Amino acid sequence: MTRALIDKGLSSIKSGSRIFIHGCGGTPQHLNRLLAERANELRRVEIMGVLALDNTFTDPKLESSFFVNTLFASGFVRPCIANGTASYILALLSEMPRLFDENILPLDAAFIQVSPPDMHGYCSLGISIEVTRAALRNAKKVFAQINRNMPRVHGDTFVHMNQIDAYVEHDEPLIEVDYSKEISDVEKAIGKHVAELIDDRSTLQMGIGTIPDCVLKCLENHKDLSIASEMISDGVMNLIQKGVVTNRYKKFHPGITTCTFILGTRKLYDYVNDNPNIFAFDVGITNDPTQIRQNRKMCAINAAIEVDLTGQLKEGAGVTTSRAHVHYIVTEYGATNLFGKNYQQRAKALIELAHPDHREALDRAAHKRFKNLY
Repeated sequence: MTRALIDKGLSSIKSGSRIFIHGCGGTPQHLNRLLAERANELRRVEIMGVLALDNTFTDPKLESSFFVNTLFASGFVRPCIANGTASYILALLSEMPRLFDENILPLDAAFIQVSPPDMHGYCSLGISIEVTRAALRNAKKVFAQINRNMPRVHGDTFVHMNQIDAYVEHDEPLIEVDYSKEISDVEKAIGKHVAELIDDRSTLQMGIGTIPDCVLKCLENHKDLSIASEMISDGVMNLIQKGVVTNRYKKFHPGITTCTFILGTRKLYDYVNDNPNIFAFDVGITNDPTQIRQNRKMCAINAAIEVDLTGQLKEGAGVTTSRAHVHYIVTEYGATNLFGKNYQQRAKALIELAHPDHREALDRAAHKRFKNLY
């Protein structure tokens, strides 16, 4: 399709429109740039999505034209949230599809990036599903960037050309993340401690970042692990290739590695292309507690920015994971199981995992709050 036709399609975007942007490594960078070219014509276009990995709409020069109202705060968006030029909608990942299916957040358009169509006219959303399927069901218009670099991933990823209102064919490299370049001795130590807590035949959910990837590197001597995860990275691919991940004992699609998005290097993207052992599903399925709890020895491994003295995981002033959900806390100084511990016992155990330079101050804070520790 010519540039003129995609421009005609994008002309339906008006000031005040709400746009969903395909996220993670699937971010349609070229489509984003095309819309940004119209910035002078637009005011307060609301941009929504999960884990945006480009900075098109967080550019301060476009502040009056676009407002990012994100469902998941990436590194590009966090500074804007802090200074008030963007905001963050709080919702469980498993419930995010409801925001569109129940018309809580009506969508004027959805921007997606897909593989070229097959002989039957089906494109693949490729390495990122997250909440995009719900956006496609409900957006008034769907605009696509067709990119030959997007792998065809099995599962609930396919979109027929008839569902797309306008598209542009534009090849460019997908967004890549190589966590192995960012690993420090601290993260290596944490990875080792976490790996020691994981039994053979466990099913793993991995979060984003260097720490989950460090854990994967420390699991090479484990046996018969399964993956039923929100995300898979290069570390998962390596364990599959080494026979550590077999998916033999999981209940949700046994024998198959399941996720809602794939984020890593080009090597990983080539590995998942047309791989019948990798399925990507809507986040409402992968993160549904009723699905997760079917899997044996389920372990969820995620990184946290901070934790308070009662075991709540926090990001700034906001609580992201409640104290009742957290069992183990791990730092480079060791691991502790908080399950069954009261306030005072939790505080004492967590202080022992803190950096030695901070333990005295934390001990004073704990005594001030809880009066005594025992």
